[in-house]
Amino acid sequence: MNIDYAPLAGIAVIRPTVFGDERGFFMETWNQQTFANLGLDVDFVQDNHSRSRRGTLRGMHFQTEHTQGKLIRVTQGEVFDVAVDVRADSPTCGQWFGITLTATGGEMLWVPPGFAHGFYVLSNSADFLYKCTDFYHPQSEISLAWNDPTVAIEWPLLDGAPPELSAKDSSARQWSDIPLLRA
Repeated sequence: MNIDYAPLAGIAVIRPTVFGDERGFFMETWNQQTFANLGLDVDFVQDNHSRSRRGTLRGMHFQTEHTQGKLIRVTQGEVFDVAVDVRADSPTCGQWFGITLTATGGEMLWVPPGFAHGFYVLSNSADFLYKCTDFYHPQSEISLAWNDPTVAIEWPLLDGAPPELSAKDSSARQWSDIPLLRA
């Protein structure tokens, strides 16, 4: 596996070694010892799988309690994946990082606790899998508006059309109204 750290502290792009031939491929997507050797010594407690259609945007979500680190990958399709630093004492607080994740590329994204996270589906549909370091805690979940002008995420919207959102994400908060996380 290769690991590259993004400009935002703690975010990492992980590229597993893929072994393939005419029959298909094999790749190891999680090995606690390998990840610890790469500097990501984490324990996961929950796996999630989401399927979404083209133009769907899910996010930007985080929890103020039971903050979650997420190891993310796409197993079918293509998404633009984004993390926003919501750690009050971080030098990159309020900044975002985005990357296109594809099933064919096999790349994964590590988003540590302290980031709002979301993704936008670029392909006809996408299967999105992520491992979490803590359990879902809906009582403390916050949604940051996907189009907040302060954060100014540059989403690659298809044909410039607005994304398809859930009711929760349609009423997400602006940057000035979210509680930042404190260590």
